[in-house]
Amino acid sequence: MEPLRKRLRRAARYPLLRAAIFLVGLLPLPLALALGAAFGRLAFALARGERRRAIEHLAVAFPERSEAERAVMARASFEELGRCLFEACQAQRLDARLDRYVRWPEEEIAALRALLAEGRGGLFVTGHVGNWELLARRIVREGFDHVVVTRESGDRRLAGMIERFRARGGVRAVGRGSGMGAMREILSALRRGALLGLLLDQDTRVQGIQVPFFGRLAHTPVVAEELASRTGAPIVVGFIHREPGGGHRLHTERLEGPAEGATARLTARIEAEIRGQPRDWVWMHRRWKRSAELATGR
Repeated sequence: MEPLRKRLRRAARYPLLRAAIFLVGLLPLPLALALGAAFGRLAFALARGERRRAIEHLAVAFPERSEAERAVMARASFEELGRCLFEACQAQRLDARLDRYVRWPEEEIAALRALLAEGRGGLFVTGHVGNWELLARRIVREGFDHVVVTRESGDRRLAGMIERFRARGGVRAVGRGSGMGAMREILSALRRGALLGLLLDQDTRVQGIQVPFFGRLAHTPVVAEELASRTGAPIVVGFIHREPGGGHRLHTERLEGPAEGATARLTARIEAEIRGQPRDWVWMHRRWKRSAELATGR
């Protein structure tokens, strides 16, 4: 049974989160973004464990940078995550102009439509890079049937809140922990020509293999590779980044080549995107945790 202290903490967290989301949603967007960055800086100062972990991971990825440079990079990633969180609170106000706020080249949209017209659906692979929640809403805004595979939370009220947030943006979610029921939903979505959203940049307790990520082996889900082999669905890679003048830019492209070996190629593509915009990734995540456990025999 869950400890009483943890249950009380969860019970208190939910109404506080709802109140915070409501209040941030009322702010002008520039103020919300500024406060989000300030929240990120505060988290960087106070969350010592996450700060230390982010800097350690940046040392793996960018050994050529100095410690001072990596500390600056870590702080920038906390700031950007804060902006994204506060920006997500404004999502309903942004939905009506999302096609302008998140710019997506027409030729890329047309290429994706042509792929889905083949009738096998599509596997849309991205990572926790930039504001991935706005990315999903932008895809729906363009008229695509978009279903995302999500990690199920132990806090049912929090999970329900996140699910409702996505549903208001037209994004449907399938919890990967629901066994064969989840697989039936996934295959059904592909058969009707939907775009299935998959995030492959975290070390989670799902079936995976060890592939290189920033020069170190990392446990990586094989779901995209396996579904592509099983269904023939094409794999599309997409990323969202904040633009200096405001708003975001979304870029999508088809992953070329056979389904076999796609996991390693997708991971390399995600790594290249993070190298180009390191502030946009969640460096505090334990990306190499499983690999370290295997190496030590745990």
